[in-house]
Amino acid sequence: MELLIVTLASLLAGLVDSIVGGGGLILVPALFATFPNAAPATLFGTNKSASVWGTSMATLQYSRRVQLRWPVLLPAAGAALIGAFLGAWHVTLINPDFLRQLLPVILLAVLLYTLAKKDLGHTHAPRHTQGRETAIACGIGAVIGWYDGFFGPGTGSFFIFLFVRFLGYDFLNASASAKLLNVATNISAIALFASKGHIWWHIGLMMAAANVVGSLIGTRLALKHGAGFVRGVFIFVVSALILKTSYDAFLK
Repeated sequence: MELLIVTLASLLAGLVDSIVGGGGLILVPALFATFPNAAPATLFGTNKSASVWGTSMATLQYSRRVQLRWPVLLPAAGAALIGAFLGAWHVTLINPDFLRQLLPVILLAVLLYTLAKKDLGHTHAPRHTQGRETAIACGIGAVIGWYDGFFGPGTGSFFIFLFVRFLGYDFLNASASAKLLNVATNISAIALFASKGHIWWHIGLMMAAANVVGSLIGTRLALKHGAGFVRGVFIFVVSALILKTSYDAFLK
């Protein structure tokens, strides 16, 4: 029964994550509720070991239908990987609790800005030369990669918003691009957790299969319905993140 619960949660997480990120909102609480006596690091590691497969599959599916800007995104993915390693290292030196009360405020600002700009992310119109776009994308990758390694909630949503706001991508292209950077940050996290023995591989394997199925469903929905659909899901997921992070910061 425990395996069935987390497998179904992983499928739903893969579906949501493949569209706009935020799958951790579903899978991490399910793992903590199902295995209340497990070490948190083990549950986080097992979550990453499953979600990286769904994210990788989503990246592959998007790349077949969306023209990803590989010369820009590959260096940005490298920057995200390095940033995530540094973030994971810094969390061993600095307590990340100071971000708990700040995060809901940042997410609320993202949500309000997105709602205020009705046309934000509807049109895909990269606005920079390739060199400048690559530099900005690497900056985004490094900063949000560091954040993912250091703290984590909302990483996919931050990638998408910053690609839309600063690079001129629409929500569909931003979501597709964010998946590649998410793969890089997940690999960093898995390397760290695996080196410390904090992954249940036998459970992670079943969850990974379900996560891939969910990812395939979510990717097809995003590709079928386009940027407007992705924007709507983005608003919903960011709203849910605000509620969840506010509860964790102020009420828990």
